[in-house]
Amino acid sequence: MKEPNKNEKKSSPWKSLGTGLAVLAGLIVYAYGFQITKIDLEQLRSERRQESLVRVTRALAQPDIFEYEQVAEAFTAPVYVTCPADGGIVEAPDTSGPYVTVTPSCAEPGEMVTVEGFKFVPNSSGPVRFVPGSDPTNVVELGNDTATTDADGSFAVAIKLPKRPSDEVQFIRVTMRRNVGTPQFTQTARDTWNKIIETVFLALLATTLGTILAIPLSFIAARNLMKSVRSPLTSISLSLLGWPLGIAVGYLLVSWVGTLSAPFAENIPVNVLFVVLTPILASLGLRWALPEEETSKPNKTTQILRLIVLFITVLVAFYGLFQLAHLAINVGLLGIAGLGSLAFLGNFLFQLGDIIAITTPVLGGLATGSALSSFLGRTGQRASERLAPSAIRLLNILFATLAGATLFGLFGWLVEWLYQIGQSVYVLWGPLIVGGLLGLVIALITKPKDTLSTGMVIYYVTRTILNGLRSVEALVMAIVFVIAVGIGPFAGVMALGLHTIVSLAKLYSEQVESIQPGPLEAIQATGANRLQTIIYAVIPQIVPPYISYTMYRWDINVRMSTIIGFVGGGGIGFLLQQNINLLNYRAASAQMLAIAIVVASMDYISSMLREKYV
Repeated sequence: MKEPNKNEKKSSPWKSLGTGLAVLAGLIVYAYGFQITKIDLEQLRSERRQESLVRVTRALAQPDIFEYEQVAEAFTAPVYVTCPADGGIVEAPDTSGPYVTVTPSCAEPGEMVTVEGFKFVPNSSGPVRFVPGSDPTNVVELGNDTATTDADGSFAVAIKLPKRPSDEVQFIRVTMRRNVGTPQFTQTARDTWNKIIETVFLALLATTLGTILAIPLSFIAARNLMKSVRSPLTSISLSLLGWPLGIAVGYLLVSWVGTLSAPFAENIPVNVLFVVLTPILASLGLRWALPEEETSKPNKTTQILRLIVLFITVLVAFYGLFQLAHLAINVGLLGIAGLGSLAFLGNFLFQLGDIIAITTPVLGGLATGSALSSFLGRTGQRASERLAPSAIRLLNILFATLAGATLFGLFGWLVEWLYQIGQSVYVLWGPLIVGGLLGLVIALITKPKDTLSTGMVIYYVTRTILNGLRSVEALVMAIVFVIAVGIGPFAGVMALGLHTIVSLAKLYSEQVESIQPGPLEAIQATGANRLQTIIYAVIPQIVPPYISYTMYRWDINVRMSTIIGFVGGGGIGFLLQQNINLLNYRAASAQMLAIAIVVASMDYISSMLREKYV
């Protein structure tokens, strides 16, 4: 007798019951899914739907790419409606060339007759029409059938005679069309080519813009780089106060510099002169204001003079940027007017100048905000290191309260701008009081000499913004930008560019987080600052994956640009949607074929580049 194995587990009826119930629950879920998604194969077996499916499939299989020049020849055959008393005697046709016969040659209205043709060009086609009256050139058409010749050049088609009785002879006209010459591209093919080129460059510009802005964002969205960033509360508070003040002052000041350049906006020689002189003057000013080596510490007067010269040098540099913008605009206008087929080069210069003119005040505001925030932050850092804890606590209470009130006040202003509440208690005084109290509480519970993890705060804020924007599809972004700049590829570039920024910033930052920590620690051990650490320890490790991600993103943007065209974002998607709405499936097939070819080509090219450079 076989002894029972103690290691064997006895089958439990409860376990079997649980498995059965799980299977039953899964079946119920899928059954309900069938109900919700309305799966019904009876629709597929519908004769009407099958005919439509066959018709559309055949149209998609014949993309409208090539066409021939066609020659049309008309042939007529007499017919009587109704039969005359003499029986409707019809003369025999001339059979030396193509000819048409009607059998019977007379019939009552509504009866069917057979129209036959002989000696035509094989595989040609054309309409068969009834022409009333005794004049065969009459263009009034009552019937509309199509005749297609076989390999022998013959055809036979039955038509129904209309209710147009007459004692006079009437006619059946057959207009046969035949192809001549060599195949040519259709208008659909030419339009498709233009739009697919637009699609490729739309994706290229969006990828370039997104990559440029995503790279710096990726460093502040990387946990390993931001985790070690810590600052005392005094430094944080002063930095927060410096940003809005510096941005406002810098923007207004640089805008004022722009008004000084306006009188010479259309004077090309003056534009050239300032574009040439500005780098020279700026270089001389920076060398004097920021000398590389000094044997002794300068006196107060020299320090003040250097600050004044540095300030003037910065203003001169921004003035030169405005003159550069005016020069690009003026040269661009000349190029648009005189370059003919190369006028796109002039348009490029014009748009580039316009971009410089618009962004220069913004850059001035950001630069001033960054500089003031950095200066105040360093001042707070030095104060927290040198002053007594009691003095630091007073500074923390003062500046943290002001920083909290400022931050929440700006948030309240944004809420008022978005929702137009119109209640100052809720959008002005309320946020100011809440922010000030929050800053005061943080100052009271924080020890004077403690440092706070500002890097992680920046990390989480950046990540939250990136995740929020990435959750919005480029299609929705395109709708917003279409409202802002109008229907066309420009809206598509902006939508894809923004989506590229947030997507690549996440991919890039994750790659930064996965780098080897050894080189990072080695560079930091030498006393390198944060910028030097990034340049010498981070960038060498991330260049290959950054190139790979950028190429892959271009591939994605090419495919996405075919979709955003459906909402007016330019590219071939707009043309594809138009032809689908018009039920012009042959033209739509040509666009889908072009999309498939471009996507496949992009995948092949990007794989080759990744293999070579990554």
